[in-house]
This record gives sequence, structure tokens and C-alpha cells, in this order.
Amino acid sequence: MSNTNTPPGHRKRDTSQITGHEVLAGVVQVRQGSLKALLWQRARPPHPNRWALPGGRLGPDETVESSIRRQLAEKVDVRELTHVEQLAVFSSPGRVPDKRIVVTAFLGLIPCDTDPELPDDTAWHPVEALPETAFDHEEILLAGRERLRSKLSYTNIGFALAPPKFTVSELRDLYSAALGYRVSATNLQRVLSRRGALETTGETVAAGPSGGRPPALFRFTSRDLQITDRFAVLRPPG
Repeated sequence: MSNTNTPPGHRKRDTSQITGHEVLAGVVQVRQGSLKALLWQRARPPHPNRWALPGGRLGPDETVESSIRRQLAEKVDVRELTHVEQLAVFSSPGRVPDKRIVVTAFLGLIPCDTDPELPDDTAWHPVEALPETAFDHEEILLAGRERLRSKLSYTNIGFALAPPKFTVSELRDLYSAALGYRVSATNLQRVLSRRGALETTGETVAAGPSGGRPPALFRFTSRDLQITDRFAVLRPPG
């Protein structure tokens, strides 16, 4: 006969609750000069009317990445992701009321020249001024923002926020919005060019009404994620 007694000082393990596995994505884009996140508004409990990250249950025949790409395409009509990466696993036992749900979270980036058509219950919200969110979704989203900010320092991940061609001023505005502070266009061009991440297209845009030298167009040398400087750190001025 097996011994079912619980050893002193130990809690008996509850095996009655099955652990579920979800995938969620913090999808961000620079829109109207600020970094914004894609959220949908819940209609049913728990947390009705709160805003949530897109995602859902992991299918039995899916990898976590194929699952999040499918769900973003099906649920919020987002197919134009230029970069997706696994962020972290969030497994706090109480993160979802009355259920045991482990989530694999992703960071997804959309270039600024893309405007996906969204369902009525889905909208873009400034990351700096989020509405009331469900569960631990704000924590997940802010972790994604910090991952993005970190990688802007030592990789070419800016390609995932930018259109195929851009002026240095336009790229400066994208970096400033993502980092949360003003970036020097001259320094940004110098650093990215020195690292081999940026090149001129040989084209210019039309000069403005005040005349002057037409701004040159640039592009990233690669639209795949690459480490360009392992020891670089971008910091706010001052």
C-alpha cells in the first residue's frame, strides 16, 4: 500500500487543476509620433471591459511562434509583422483567477508605414498611457518595451519599425518614440553607418517649400535581426 501521508512541513499538491498554455503578443508600432500597443477590449468575465493583449490557447499541433502568428492574423488581422521574438514565460499561479494558465509572451513589431485593419473591439493605445488592462498584461507589455529599447542599442532592430526607405530625420523620430527621449539625427546616422547597419539609397526626397538641399533617403542594410555592437548602450542625453 502506498503512503499517502503528506510529510511534515509540506503542503499536499493539488493535482485537480489542469495547467493551460496560452500565447500572447505585445505588438507595438510607432504611430503619430509615439509608441503604441495593440489591445482588444474584453467583453466577458473575468475582467470585463479591460484591455488585453492579443493571443489565445496553444493548439495541440502548433509551436508557440506559429500559434501567435496564426492568432494575430485571425483575431486582430495583423499579418504584417516585420519581427517577432519570444519575450518570456509568465507562470505566476495566480495570474488568471480560478485557472492555472502559463503564458509564453512575444514581442511583435510593425513598421510605421503599415496600417492594419482592426476589428471594432481592438485599438492602438500609447504605451506611456495604457488603459486598465486585464491580468498581468501591462507587465508583459512593459517587458516588451524594455526589450525593444535594449535591442535598439546593440542591434539593427530599428528596421522593424521603419519603412523600406526613410530620411535620417524620420528614423530619428522613430527611435525617439521607441526610446522615450529625443535622439540626435546626426549621431544616430553616424553610429548606425559606422556599424554597417545603414546605407544611402542614392535617392532624395523633394525639398520643402523653403527650398534647401533635398534630404537623402536611407535604408537598413539588412531586414533580418543582427547584433551590430555587443557592448553599446543608448542612454538619454544628460
